[in-house]
Amino acid sequence: MPKRCSLEFYAAGAVLARTGDEMSGPALLLLALAVTGSSSTAASLLAALTVAAALGGPLFGALLDRARKPGRLLAGSLALYAAGLAAVLLTLGRTPAPVPLLLAAGAGLLGPALSGGWSSRLPDAVRRSGLPRAGALDAMTFDAAALAGPVLAAGVTAAAGAEASVVVAAALVAAALPVAWRFPASPDRTRTGTSVAAGLAAGFRVLLRRRPLARATAASVLSCAGEGVFVAVTPLLGASALGGAHRGALLLSLSAGAALAANASLARRPLPPRPDAVLGPSAALLAVAMLLAATRHPGLLVAAAVLAGCATGPQLTALFAIRHREAPEGLRGQVFTTGASLKITGFALGAALAGPVAARSVPAALLAAAVFQALAALVCRRRALQ
Repeated sequence: MPKRCSLEFYAAGAVLARTGDEMSGPALLLLALAVTGSSSTAASLLAALTVAAALGGPLFGALLDRARKPGRLLAGSLALYAAGLAAVLLTLGRTPAPVPLLLAAGAGLLGPALSGGWSSRLPDAVRRSGLPRAGALDAMTFDAAALAGPVLAAGVTAAAGAEASVVVAAALVAAALPVAWRFPASPDRTRTGTSVAAGLAAGFRVLLRRRPLARATAASVLSCAGEGVFVAVTPLLGASALGGAHRGALLLSLSAGAALAANASLARRPLPPRPDAVLGPSAALLAVAMLLAATRHPGLLVAAAVLAGCATGPQLTALFAIRHREAPEGLRGQVFTTGASLKITGFALGAALAGPVAARSVPAALLAAAVFQALAALVCRRRALQ
């Protein structure tokens, strides 16, 4: 088995797995609406998938760090995630409502394997000196998936039905399985013999005690809360300013496209030696984007979406660079998956806040999103002043 897999091989698997992941949420929403006709059931199914992903990261990361062959664990997780989506498809509308919800939650527990778990193996594909460029390419796979996943879900549903959309999402995830399986083993990994619980505690200590990592994590969670608000109100923005609720999704596509372009530029010209310096300005740009969106002027909405993408792309690349720099080798998987879980939690809380606030005032919800981004910038500003 080679000591390292190629970066292209790694990236191809990441695109497949993450596109399937990004497609699975919209696909399950559309499936639940088609089968049950209930928006409440559809929202509950998506919530089960998302909340479980937030809970599963720390434990999965601890297991990944202890695995002699982490690729095998990742491959098994991808297989179970795809199987979970298929099980939801087979049970929804045919069994009592709690059954597909539990199956969606079970699949969601493995969600961090597709995000932080995969990213934590990036040093298996490149040498340390190549991590800055590779980190930008890794972030690009998230951007590409965010752009392609929802579009695929909508397109496949329109062409062949919601059931086919779930099948395609599961197939994309499963297609990445051979890539994960071939990730090299870690024969030099320290085997401490400590329990999984002790490993979890060690991982959280690293996140809390390494100040650059703690600040980057706190800033990313706050920023994700603001993004959750923005995503939740895009249908309302589409309805009020763009001629239809469905057109709100175009704002997300614009943002993902801008993020992809920004990270493509970073792949050619990597971040400065201190990626910490990127987080604060990117959060400040996101705050400005939320304020522009609060005007609900069509032209400014487009500008806000593009500006948000130009900020989130480098922000994610900088976050990955900080994690790779600060995480000890034996805890790298846990740092990445726990960080991913915390970001998902922040996103979910922001989306939950957006509902009641936007029901009264969409601009007020976007002002709240701007506040979250400003707080993230302040966390990073405090770092710069010390």
